[in-house]
Amino acid sequence: MNNLDDLLSEGVQGRRVLLRADLNVPLDGDKITDDGRVRASLPTIEKLTRAGAQVVVTAHLGRPKGAPDPQFSLAPVARRLGELLGAHVAAAGDVVGESARATVDGLADGQVALLENVRFDARETSKDEAERGAFARELVDLVGSGAAFVSDGFGVVHRKQASVYDVAKLLPGYAGGLVLSEVEVLRTLTGDPQRPYVVVLGGSKVSDKFGVIEALLPKVDKLLIGGGMAYTFLAAQGHQVGSSLLQEDQLEATRDLLDRHGDKLVLPVDVLAADRFAADAEIQEVSAEAIPDGWMGLDIGPRSVELFAETLRSAATVFWNGPAGVFEFERFSAGTRGIAQSIVDSSAFSVVGGGDSAAAVRSLGLPEDGFSHISTGGGASLEFLEGKDLPGVAVLEGDDR
Repeated sequence: MNNLDDLLSEGVQGRRVLLRADLNVPLDGDKITDDGRVRASLPTIEKLTRAGAQVVVTAHLGRPKGAPDPQFSLAPVARRLGELLGAHVAAAGDVVGESARATVDGLADGQVALLENVRFDARETSKDEAERGAFARELVDLVGSGAAFVSDGFGVVHRKQASVYDVAKLLPGYAGGLVLSEVEVLRTLTGDPQRPYVVVLGGSKVSDKFGVIEALLPKVDKLLIGGGMAYTFLAAQGHQVGSSLLQEDQLEATRDLLDRHGDKLVLPVDVLAADRFAADAEIQEVSAEAIPDGWMGLDIGPRSVELFAETLRSAATVFWNGPAGVFEFERFSAGTRGIAQSIVDSSAFSVVGGGDSAAAVRSLGLPEDGFSHISTGGGASLEFLEGKDLPGVAVLEGDDR
């Protein structure tokens, strides 16, 4: 797979580079509440601008319905990117229209432009190959046939989308530093990781994680289960879970998983239960085996935190994806904080699998350098570990050209 260093060795002075970044940040109005993904994009952009490239960035934000929507505009991202780069970032008012053409044509060497949200064009995510291809050709027309394509949005490489996949079939494609490092780290986990190898999975629904759980269990020494999906596991063991999140249609499959791999699975032994889903709810610590009727588990309890921490302390390799509870509410953040701190305190090679886990690290004020690697792509990380092909990686490796 050709990478950014290969492109730089060829020379990019005066050359346009179409860069797919992952700038899908959370917004409160027009204020970015977590700029982690913007910061992660900086090294690749800075290498290209220092080498004299004219950098045209494409990215998405949120889930607009294939048409312009002001609440999903990338304008706040362009401002923040400019602040972090210490240089003006020209923000186009559309994706491939007159504003985009004028913005790109106005670039000088070493400058950066950000096109508007690519998902404002329905063809970006179309299942129709011809529609995606037509959109990809319009993106390529903006930068010209002599341009190069750099894929640096790891959070989207598991999607066969125009700005991720189809443009790489039209321009010489290179993996950016972020994508390259993500793939190398995850291949460490799927190869021969140092043992004990411990995985911590949280999140709301077991159905979202079933594939990766099935793929990981034969390979790991222990798999710790937290978050909302823990209650489906507890119910599958015959325990009362009150009004906690429960996927009844997954109970049979979960029982089968417990029968086959119960020796590797570690479930909560106590939970912090609430009488309603609210930051100011009434709470009580209860046994995970008997959550009272009308109460819902919103975090793992202190005995569970210690149980998980004991396992993590002895680990040599750790992968963590998904919070242990509703960490956005301070009173239900102790479980997630305890897990994260245990990983920081361990000597393990540790990977945080993006998404809410990465957001939790930053929002809870934990040291990012306390982890070996914090991924920018939760879904992409899980699909890689599940053994699925990632179209945005495969096309760079030449498998889909």
